[in-house]
Amino acid sequence: QTTAESVIAQYKQVAESLRASFPAIADMLDAALPDLTAFASMPREHWQKIWSNNPIERLNREIKRRADVVQIFPNRESVTRLIGAVLQEQHEEWQYGERRYLSEISMRKLVTVLHGQTEVDPVGVVMPLTA
Repeated sequence: QTTAESVIAQYKQVAESLRASFPAIADMLDAALPDLTAFASMPREHWQKIWSNNPIERLNREIKRRADVVQIFPNRESVTRLIGAVLQEQHEEWQYGERRYLSEISMRKLVTVLHGQTEVDPVGVVMPLTA
């Protein structure tokens, strides 16, 4: 889909097509509508990055791979340090790397969408955690 309106229209079409045969599933979709379509309120450049959880799954596999190499951790803090190191590496790659995960221009658009402001420095805005 190319617009937020078309995303909602597609959702409604799918929900209605299921309603006759699978009313419980249609009701679950209705309850999950805000979650299923949340990406549509973001800038279009972000859609492909946020409508999937593939990056998170890839990150989880990397943490598991590194933990498997060590095999035995002496205490909880050591595994926490390993996970923190992996997360820090990924953060730096996404933030500063050549293949930046979300461009600075698209982040400015996101801040504009979320805060309704025109010129905002995305680095200076503290956004609340919601997950």
